[in-house]
Amino acid sequence: MLLINPPVVKPSEPSAGIAKLAGALAANNVPCRVLDANIEGLLFLMGRPGTASDTWGRRAIRNSADNLAALRGPATYSSLDRYKRAVRDMDRLLALASGDQGDSIGLSDHQHPLFSPLRSDDLIAAAEHHERNPFTLYFRNRLRQVIGQGPTKMVGISLNYLSQALTAFAMIGFIREEFPGLKVVLGGGLVTSWMKQPGWNDPFAGLVDLCIAGPGEGPLLDLLGVDPANRLRGKPDYSAFPRQDYLSPGFILPYSGSSGCYWNKCSFCPETAEDNPYLPVPTAAAMADIASLTESTGPVLIHLLDNSVSPALMSALAKDPPGVPWYGFARFGQDLADPDRCRELKRSGCVMLKLGLESGDQVVLDRMQKGIDLEQASQVLRNLLGAGIASYVYLLFGAPEESSAEARKTLEFTIRHADAISFLNLAVFNMPVCGSGARVHERSPFYEGDLSLYTGFKHPRGWDRKMVRRFLDSEFKKHPAVSAILKNDPPVFTSNHAAFFTRP
Repeated sequence: MLLINPPVVKPSEPSAGIAKLAGALAANNVPCRVLDANIEGLLFLMGRPGTASDTWGRRAIRNSADNLAALRGPATYSSLDRYKRAVRDMDRLLALASGDQGDSIGLSDHQHPLFSPLRSDDLIAAAEHHERNPFTLYFRNRLRQVIGQGPTKMVGISLNYLSQALTAFAMIGFIREEFPGLKVVLGGGLVTSWMKQPGWNDPFAGLVDLCIAGPGEGPLLDLLGVDPANRLRGKPDYSAFPRQDYLSPGFILPYSGSSGCYWNKCSFCPETAEDNPYLPVPTAAAMADIASLTESTGPVLIHLLDNSVSPALMSALAKDPPGVPWYGFARFGQDLADPDRCRELKRSGCVMLKLGLESGDQVVLDRMQKGIDLEQASQVLRNLLGAGIASYVYLLFGAPEESSAEARKTLEFTIRHADAISFLNLAVFNMPVCGSGARVHERSPFYEGDLSLYTGFKHPRGWDRKMVRRFLDSEFKKHPAVSAILKNDPPVFTSNHAAFFTRP
């Protein structure tokens, strides 16, 4: 079997989903090859930028090799200005290399002038006209090479983000044309979300043999005829990934200790709306995986991918440190309200925690069912600051529970805790199509397309998206305390690289 990670996603680290599938197949003696077409395809485009008529474009072309080396070297991360220049130049380089037919490619995005990843007809058209894709010159030869290396019966494509969809389907179209006997299986986070929408009726039948929702190991092993009674759990396998190629100052090891969310109550969350179950890896097995993978891959950083790292896993990490810096999402809660626990986490190697606060108003939090107490959240931020752990705080504006008055309370909370907030992510609320809110509030078109995961809605308090954006741009971001925090954020890579800019 061939597993493919298609472009475009942030090329800071390999695909944890593909590595997990590869490990499961290997543990059950199923031959498997891995193709990280994301990092390979982006590097291919960077190697053929063409020409530029503007100063920025010429600089990006001239310094392309230096910028690649800069993002792979630790010295660059001691200067945020140098880092920002390298990232923006590489984004410009990709735009120059991909614009022949109007596409816009960046380090984390792919826009097409006509085709939308929100419309199934457009994705099918992307497959039918695969020769027009900016990555065609790369994947046409590369797929022939990889598939020709040995017997291949099935191709699995992991599709997690909209930015991957157009090229994923272009690759499917090429495979169907060039290798009609191969089975094509499509899975990943985005596919799961599509399949969980009400009234899902697979529009890709005939093009894709099987779409898989949720964790793919079981369905793949079923397809491949592995007896469920004799299956073994494998740890993720990163041996086939080009670990030296990613745009980070060393190898980042991604690891997921669970799928779903152990809280799973937030009213706005897609995990809740899609009714995705919480499936944790047993703590002892997760710790054994992390220890083994750390030894075999030699990472400079461990990225825990859980929607929220469980208190049990954090406690285990505190007792048995992995020996490498690590970061991930955590919940504001009693565990982190203990200053001694925060100091233990720091000693274990924790350099940053991502925290979904969403609002600085207690009533809004309660109505969202966040399970967060603001006084406790304040204590958590102070504890992390005291322990030397950076905080990457996520805020959400425009939810049905919020109005401008509550949004200003969030601003006030942020200002009061500005010294304890290292990084900020500001998001505007999107109403999930399959969420409970979509059944309560008056709906309206949001993104045009049958694959849209969100719907517009009439805000019960008149706090619409236009007003929210105006507030963020003219008031929230303009406050000096907030502006200073926002300037810390690494462009494009954001939280994937933020840990490299934290203080020792």
